[in-house]
Amino acid sequence: MKTTLMKTSWQERYHATDVYTLRCKVLDQPGMLGKLITAIGKAQTHVGNISTAGLDSNNKIRDVQVFCADKQHLTRLLEMVSAIEGIEVLHVNDDVLEMHNRGVIEVKSRVSINNLTDLRMVYTPGVASVCNRIVENPEVAWNLTGLCDRVAIVTDGTAVLGLGDIGVLASLPVMEGKAAIFAEFANISAFPILVDTKKPDEIVETITRLAAGFGAIQLEDIAAPVCFEIEEKLHQQLNIPVCHDDQHGTATVTLAALIKALERTGRNPKNCSAIIAGSGAAGYAITMILREFGIEDIVVYDSSGPIYSGREKGMNPYKKKLAELTNPQGIRGNLMEGFRGRDIFIGVARPNMVSKDMIAAMAPHPLVFPLSNPVGEISVDDAYHSGAAVAADGRTINNALVYPGLFRGALDVHAHRITLNMQLAAAQTLAGLTPEGALLPDMLDKTIHQRVAAAVSQAYHP
Repeated sequence: MKTTLMKTSWQERYHATDVYTLRCKVLDQPGMLGKLITAIGKAQTHVGNISTAGLDSNNKIRDVQVFCADKQHLTRLLEMVSAIEGIEVLHVNDDVLEMHNRGVIEVKSRVSINNLTDLRMVYTPGVASVCNRIVENPEVAWNLTGLCDRVAIVTDGTAVLGLGDIGVLASLPVMEGKAAIFAEFANISAFPILVDTKKPDEIVETITRLAAGFGAIQLEDIAAPVCFEIEEKLHQQLNIPVCHDDQHGTATVTLAALIKALERTGRNPKNCSAIIAGSGAAGYAITMILREFGIEDIVVYDSSGPIYSGREKGMNPYKKKLAELTNPQGIRGNLMEGFRGRDIFIGVARPNMVSKDMIAAMAPHPLVFPLSNPVGEISVDDAYHSGAAVAADGRTINNALVYPGLFRGALDVHAHRITLNMQLAAAQTLAGLTPEGALLPDMLDKTIHQRVAAAVSQAYHP
């Protein structure tokens, strides 16, 4: 049974990451706009909004939005359009770059300063009384400052999206985007903190020294296994929530989608087996949350093959823990052997590493989640053609559904950490709010994030 998945953007539907608006001068004669659209179609390009920007005595100026896979795709499109007599491309606007012009976040005052009295209450001399209150009782700072709504988004730029180690400066647009989502969906003021070092102890020291100004820390795009070490040390040194989104946000939203997929196919998690490709931040956290949910028969593959007790090649302390908790059958064969008879596949490794034959070798009607970004381990279409009952990639299973509500809920109860129970509550809430025919609810629905926050708050036990 093929599942109908909810689409929340044209980029998802068209598998296009680049969005452009072509400003074209089109001869004002019948059929010319049709020729333009036909050429765009022949370039295998999808069209978005079309509008008239102006006209002269012989031409109309048209703005045509197009969705492209990459820059080469755009080049082919422009060549085909430019070959049409009576049509001239005047300008190409990169809509994504335009949206990020001057950044996507800013700091605004929560209070109006309309007169000198307002100014002196916000700042000196009135603010001194607030400072004295905090000196007398540091706990009141939680509500007398923005700590209750403030999160630091911390990265070293070593594992940014599917781009890899691109450095902290190039990671900033991603961190700003996360901050914008926090603000829009959870009323959280989030600030990008770029730590320009790859030494774990220096990152920990930097965060520890900055932490007094924040109510929680979100670690973001930090490569494994360093991310595990950093998170563990921060848990030991800080009394506020620290959550690595690539681990726990990804694991939570994956479980939410899996709950719906299990429900749709009538499976009991305790009777299911799973294969996970990738043992980094996401793979490790997904394994842990699946076990907590009740799926015990899990085998994890990395670049050296299956992880099993006693393996020596390519191991670290975190893979050794995986070896203790997974692969009860002691599988040591190649990737195809790992797929045989499994009910669930989750990929957080690398693009196009899974074949149709591997999916076909799974249990009947398997659940297939190739989550590697921007290209999955196998395409959703190929997964369905190979027998999958449910298939979804990282465009559908997106951790932006989780982290706003997860942090909002933790802040609302002044939690000292985000627990596995809070993650489970978030996943179960998302699954419960998912409409018929979808794997996950609409991430643009602000009430979804509010409901997740409420569930997370209730699940916290000091």
